[in-house]
Amino acid sequence: MKIASVVGARPNIIKLAPIHKAIRTFSDHHRHVIIHTGQHYDYKLSEIFFKEFDLPKPDFDLNVGSATPGFQIGEMIKKLEKIFLKYNDFDLVLVYGDTNSTFAGALAAMKSGIRVAHVEAGLRSFDRRMPEEINRILTDQLSDYLFAPTQTAIENLEREHVFGKIVYSGDIAVEIINYAVQISSKSLILENLQLRRKAYILFTMHRAENTDSHDSLISIIRAFETLSEIEIVFPIHPRTTNLLKKRDLYSRLEKCKNVKLIQPVNYIDFIKLMQNAKKVITDSGGVQKEAYLLSVPCITIRRNTEWIETVKSGWNILTDTDTKKIVKATRDWMPSPTSNQKIKPIFGDGHASAIIKNSIMSLMS
Repeated sequence: MKIASVVGARPNIIKLAPIHKAIRTFSDHHRHVIIHTGQHYDYKLSEIFFKEFDLPKPDFDLNVGSATPGFQIGEMIKKLEKIFLKYNDFDLVLVYGDTNSTFAGALAAMKSGIRVAHVEAGLRSFDRRMPEEINRILTDQLSDYLFAPTQTAIENLEREHVFGKIVYSGDIAVEIINYAVQISSKSLILENLQLRRKAYILFTMHRAENTDSHDSLISIIRAFETLSEIEIVFPIHPRTTNLLKKRDLYSRLEKCKNVKLIQPVNYIDFIKLMQNAKKVITDSGGVQKEAYLLSVPCITIRRNTEWIETVKSGWNILTDTDTKKIVKATRDWMPSPTSNQKIKPIFGDGHASAIIKNSIMSLMS
């Protein structure tokens, strides 16, 4: 059996790691081909993520690069279809999460007559302002096999009457976090940044609906200014930096003495930062889930979330980019007493990669 995985952004690569290991250790007769679209990074720039998770160099690097969503997806489909039709021996294409690479991989495979499996299927924020929401819905409708991380995801897929077979796998993130925690003790990020454990807030923001909004950026900076007594660590993406500078806001952010602006860090260092943070403030879906698995209170600067279970459990609170709500949650909010300071296994038991591998082999035999 020949399986292709299509990845193109950091979250895709991270989800790929346990799946590749499971397929690789199953049998020498099953070949796993990795196709990197280059959505956010070409291989050279994302090589650190491959090394962190002991992944081989991609078999194909499409070097699509950054562009408008429609152009980017179109270029990916064109290049992916060329590979699929040229070799004409792929049995299955695996796609991960909700990026443009996810949707492009699914559509190119389907149009090439190859079956599609979606890892992390069924998530819904019910907010179509989010490009990721559109990618999820379309990918799920195209997929032959849908690996759902939660019971809520299964309910979403059943309600939409998807064509493919739904499989409850649990979330691959449980395995990834377990691995990262095991080796995060080697990270020196706290020492390098001179941070005290549980004495700082970790902040991330990358979603277009926030970074492309002048009002949202202003609201965040105002929250930083108001929270002057609290140290905030902000790994800031170059794109966010450029957008802030374009709007003449970066210098104002730099004046926030309580905000430690750093370059994006590798995954293990990031998990170390999250483990030791007092709270996390984010608009990332993946970070919400990781914070929950690490028992770190999470403040989500969005109107809604695809990980509604983390909110219902009391470990995640939605504030949107409302300055007052962010400040209040940062200063006063903590997980509710009903959570008993323990997380529930809502994302499965940590065997998602084995379940996915076994399901693939069984369904396609």
